[in-house]
This record gives sequence, C-alpha cells and structure tokens, in this order.
Amino acid sequence: MTNETIVPQPAVVAPPATTASDDLGIDRAFLMQMARVPFIAAAFVLLAWLSHHLWSGLASPDSPLRNLGPLVVVCAGMVLAAVIDGVAFKVPNWLTLSLVLSGWVLGLLHTLNVPVDAGQGGIGSALLGSLIGFGLLFPMLAIGGMGQGDVKMQMGFGAWVGAFFPSREAAWIVLWAFCLGAIIGGLFGLVMMAIRRQFHKNARNFGEILTDLRVMVTIGPGAAAERANQRRKEWVRLPYGVPLCVGFVGYLWYLYLAGSLTLFVGNG
Repeated sequence: MTNETIVPQPAVVAPPATTASDDLGIDRAFLMQMARVPFIAAAFVLLAWLSHHLWSGLASPDSPLRNLGPLVVVCAGMVLAAVIDGVAFKVPNWLTLSLVLSGWVLGLLHTLNVPVDAGQGGIGSALLGSLIGFGLLFPMLAIGGMGQGDVKMQMGFGAWVGAFFPSREAAWIVLWAFCLGAIIGGLFGLVMMAIRRQFHKNARNFGEILTDLRVMVTIGPGAAAERANQRRKEWVRLPYGVPLCVGFVGYLWYLYLAGSLTLFVGNG
C-alpha cells in the first residue's frame, strides 16, 4: 500500500458576471426611463386634446373666455411634480422631460395648423418658453443650489405656456409665474429659519450665495459651483418644486382659470 500525498488544488473562482448596464458605461435604467418619455408625452398631448373638447362642452357657446382646457393639464402635471419632489426631493425625468417634449409637440402641431386645441402659440414660442424657463434658474443650477429636475420642471411649464399663448404673452407669464414662485420659496425659507432658529447661520449662507453668484459672473460657473460644493454639508434640503408649482399654478389660476370657474358656476 503506497502513501499518496494529495495536493490541494486552488479553488477556481468564476469571473464576475457582467451586466448589460455596464456595457459601454450605459445606464440601462436611465435608457428605459428615456424610452418611456415619448409615450408619456403622447399621453399628455392626448389629454390636451381631450381637455379642449371637454371644456368646449362645458362652456357656453358665447363664452368670452378662450378654451383653457390644456392649461388644466399642465397645472396637473406641475402639481404631480411638486408632490413627488416634496416626498422624494427629486423630480423624475419621465415626468419633466415628457412635459417639455409634449409642449414642443403641441407647439409644432399649432404651427402645422393641426386642430388639437385652442392654443395660439407655435413651435418657436414653445421653444422660447423653455429657454426662458431654463435661463431663469440657470444661475442657481450653475452653483449647485438647485436640482436639474426643478429646472426641467420649469422648462416644461414654459413649453406648454409657449405652445398655448403667443410668444410675448407666454414670455411674461413664465417670468411672472417664476417671480411668484421665488417669493413663495423665500417665505417658505423664512418659515424654516424661524422653526430652526438658526438666523445667523442662514444669514451667513445667504451672503455666501450672493458671493457664489458674483463669482459665477466674474470667473465662471465652474468656480462658483466648486465654491458652493464646499458648503454642501451645511445645506438644508428644500423641495424647490413645491414653491415653483404654487407660483405656476397660482399665477395661471389668478390670471385665467379663476374667472373661468366663476363663469362655469354662473352658467350652471
């Protein structure tokens, strides 16, 4: 009988499985989200068309007010975005980009004289509304003081307003709705300051933000963002989509929808 020495063999380790999401550095979840955007945008366009016909059926034939059904749709979209932002502190791309794209599609349909609704703006006005919405929030985006979702949310509002109203009227609506949202956001911040009782710290942060904006203008957005990121741990997270939504919906309601509701009640 011979003695055999058994030499242990090294364990074979299987190579880690590669997932499709790592191919070429592409995020599959993001691609799947983007793939849904055209279909959701088409649903928004369909809702604009349906709301137009529903409004026409409710209003009297001699109504002095234009058919504002699509504005109800975009307001509902803004409210949904604000609710999600208030819960998750993030506005998803499937909603914001769908609003932007559907606003552009409505503007294009108006330019092509397709009778989808009573909108008077075209594709140029819709693009202009998105550009104004982006420009108003770009300074805060550049220094990292606001998320991209809030900016895209305002771009979606600008696209729909631009598609519905002529360029000049749409530009003023986007501007004044943003100003109202900024005022409400400031009041919201003051309330949080009072609750937290950190007036000195918040006053110092406000001064730092003004310095960030000055650095952005004089040096560049990159330097301002780097300076702001150094204070990120001290920031208090605020769902900016909420005051923006109140500004958007509140201004349209005051300007157009409140009078329309009164008219409907009177006719009833």
